[in-house]
Amino acid sequence: MSHAMQMIVAGYVKVRDRRALTDLLAHRRKVLSELQAVSGINPANAISAVHDEIGLIEAGLEELKAPPGTLPENDWN
Repeated sequence: MSHAMQMIVAGYVKVRDRRALTDLLAHRRKVLSELQAVSGINPANAISAVHDEIGLIEAGLEELKAPPGTLPENDWN
């Protein structure tokens, strides 16, 4: 897994920037769908890397979830 992506996600989690994480997740999902549509080459390694990055981003979003029974934070930042 990319150390750079780990650092990016950790930074967004630290500053509690849920919007940046959701935008990053949407981008990676778009990249994944484009890779899956590629023909003529074998993009298996790239697909695997993007799957790993998506898991990392989703884990970051989980860290930002409000505990059960609390009010969610504003998503305005």
